[in-house]
Amino acid sequence: MRSALLNVMVQAATKAGRSLAKDFGEVENLQVSVKGPADFVSNADKRAEEIVFNELQKARPTYSFLGEEGTEVKGSDGQHRWIVDPLDGTTNFLHGIPMFACAIALERNNEIVASVIYNPAMEELFTAEKGGGAWLNDRKRLRVANRKHLADAVVVTGINSRGRALDLLQLKQLAHVVPAVSGIRRTGSASTDLAWLAAGRFDGYWEAGLAPWDVAPGLLMLREAGGTMTDYAGTTGSVWNGQVIAGNETIQSQLLKIVKAVN
Repeated sequence: MRSALLNVMVQAATKAGRSLAKDFGEVENLQVSVKGPADFVSNADKRAEEIVFNELQKARPTYSFLGEEGTEVKGSDGQHRWIVDPLDGTTNFLHGIPMFACAIALERNNEIVASVIYNPAMEELFTAEKGGGAWLNDRKRLRVANRKHLADAVVVTGINSRGRALDLLQLKQLAHVVPAVSGIRRTGSASTDLAWLAAGRFDGYWEAGLAPWDVAPGLLMLREAGGTMTDYAGTTGSVWNGQVIAGNETIQSQLLKIVKAVN
């Protein structure tokens, strides 16, 4: 049974998702502006954030709002903040790859307490509330996979192409992780990575340089599905430090050991 707050979040995500699905069907006609190397933003992205912002503000006008597309509002509430990525997987979207999501998290007193990750192209709605579990399409309870050996694991990551020192470090990490696992995947959508990890489709995930809206929705999803997340130092994962190593407790610790040793 969803809470009233989660219903608000689902309504906002699905309304934005309908807009994204329509634009996705006409992807070749989208007007695109370049925001930075390998980091595109489309009219669809901006439109989706406007929809989410308007829906959430209408329902909870005193809450703060932090959006990937630059929308930031300081609400009078002081305890609650929406953290939103209206289109996580923009590059996929613009290339006609149906791996993208509208992702919304609710932060209360610096803790994520509810989240929604919605992929309209696949019609998959992932939801989670603190203490209420994580769910797919309100029917399937999510649990992380139970694999115990990294050699049997499929691990997902994000590989950027900006040529930064962080990207080069990740390539070094990749060279050490590849021989230790069953397979590597790269979806292009961090919130999808965490949702699929919570659903047991992936066994582990690592990435750095992530923004709060990349991490916040999936963080709660993973924890409610029995998973664990830390940063590269092995301390409790945060949406603010940009580092994620995640999985079930066993796989996460094995993956952490490899990544931590690379510098």
